[in-house]
Amino acid sequence: MDVNQMETRIFRTNLKCASCVAKLAPVLDSDPGVTSWSVAVDDPRKALTLTGKNIGLEFAKSALRKAGFEALDEIDNSVHRAPPSYKTYFPIVLILAYLVAFVALAQVRAGEWNWMSAMRNFMGGFFVTFSFFKLLNLSGFAVAYATYDIAAIRLRAYGYMYPFIELGLGIAYVGAFGGLITDVLTLAVMSLSTVGVTRSLLKKHAIRCACLGTVFNLPMSKITLIEDLSMVVISAIMTVAAIVHTGVMR
Repeated sequence: MDVNQMETRIFRTNLKCASCVAKLAPVLDSDPGVTSWSVAVDDPRKALTLTGKNIGLEFAKSALRKAGFEALDEIDNSVHRAPPSYKTYFPIVLILAYLVAFVALAQVRAGEWNWMSAMRNFMGGFFVTFSFFKLLNLSGFAVAYATYDIAAIRLRAYGYMYPFIELGLGIAYVGAFGGLITDVLTLAVMSLSTVGVTRSLLKKHAIRCACLGTVFNLPMSKITLIEDLSMVVISAIMTVAAIVHTGVMR
């Protein structure tokens, strides 16, 4: 085999959590031979997947040793995993389709289409639904979220708070209270989340998206970024509209 050929190899490690992965990240990110990597901390083997050139067991052992950990042995990688297909993202697409359909039905029942009302109803349904899946396994979500969110990486408690923040925002939108404060808080929260997603996509490591908690194994992808950016745009529009409305009322 050509030593310069690109390959993917998987190794069993003693990495334990997101904090361990964060310590390893600078070592792998700075190595020009590594094109992408990921760690399955929820796998009992704590499997490290490396894609690149010259990334054998000795390389893995050396890289992990620099971060204070160990690569124990190589896992048989004779059967390669297929790339994500549309079925991978079917749960999130189905949930969004349901939300859009219910928002549309609410507007039809109201007798007219009001874009501001539709956006608020969508935001309410979105936050309540997505917080539900995160709260099914709060600790699991917090660990997964801390692998890429810039706030959760620095403050683990934020990962535990985030589903409740989403739930609170969802209740505020559904109950139609909070007004501008709710819009501004949503814009801030979703912008922060978008930064973390963008940062992860620009880096080499492929990680798990925690948008639906740990119920579904969704990989971080452009779909996650589109989802977050859409929420940023909607909340920005509602913030501007609320400011303009307040100004008009004065």
